Amino acid sequence: MSRLPHDPYAPVTPVRELTVTSADGARLHVELHGRVGDPAAPAVVLAHGWTCSTAFWAAQIRDLAVDHRVIAYDQRGHGRSPAHPRCSTDALADDLEAVLAATLEPGEKAVIAGHSMGGMTVMAAAGRPGFREHAAAVLLCSTGSSHLVARSTVVPIRAGRLRTWLTGRILGSRAPLGPVTPASLRILKYATMGPYTAPHVVEAGARIVHACPRRVRHAWSRVLDQLDLDDEVRQLTVPTAVVQGTADRLTPPVHARFLKSALPECLGVSELAGVGHMTPLEAPEHITGGIRDLVAAYLRGADHTTDDDAERIGEGA
Repeated sequence: MSRLPHDPYAPVTPVRELTVTSADGARLHVELHGRVGDPAAPAVVLAHGWTCSTAFWAAQIRDLAVDHRVIAYDQRGHGRSPAHPRCSTDALADDLEAVLAATLEPGEKAVIAGHSMGGMTVMAAAGRPGFREHAAAVLLCSTGSSHLVARSTVVPIRAGRLRTWLTGRILGSRAPLGPVTPASLRILKYATMGPYTAPHVVEAGARIVHACPRRVRHAWSRVLDQLDLDDEVRQLTVPTAVVQGTADRLTPPVHARFLKSALPECLGVSELAGVGHMTPLEAPEHITGGIRDLVAAYLRGADHTTDDDAERIGEGA
């Protein structure tokens, strides 16, 4: 790919790299960016989605690192985290707890953002002591808690058993994605992004998604197929903002509407017109701005948050 000048999607070199061991021995690649070691700099933790990696957050990392401590990690089997035979939502929650414990001081709070499976990771961990110790506020991007395959609109036919079966076969395919080609770019854009997404953004997403090993992609597709975190959503008691693309085929807006009704402290749902599933790539300024708003309200201004603050975050997060 020919990169634009100052390409916001180019990988960011971390200040430090860590290997964190999860509860079952899985090893996780963790990156620390920005003002590492500065206790005055607020902490942000980023959890990416299915088939992605820390590279997915490059635009957010580049912006936030100026005045934050940014912690990003590869989900097990993704990026530079080795594959592990245990794939489950409990494993995702274990991993997030391990990362928080390894990178934050006891009792230290952070804003945690999760995209797609990263959002599901946050939901799965919501009732865990390690999560509650460290979570000040949450941003959920393009995610859902259950019925992912049945509600997906990737297959453009009427909802029902046939669509659910076809969607499951497509998302759970064992076929290799192969090299990034014009045809694969068109397919990826249709399935994961809005119709007006710029070509260089689609290429950035393809580089990341195609790098995911097919066995890992298939293993986690089975977990997503059986996902049921509706009860866990109700345990996510910290202030939580939700971002949703109106053109999202993988997790359509019905999921965001459920989250709004089930979250104990939902700050609102921000719907991005014409944006697909890859919100941090497609609307990087909006996602970064939402994180900054949560930091301002619940970390830097934790003792001075007003109803007006919460309303503004709900509208613009």
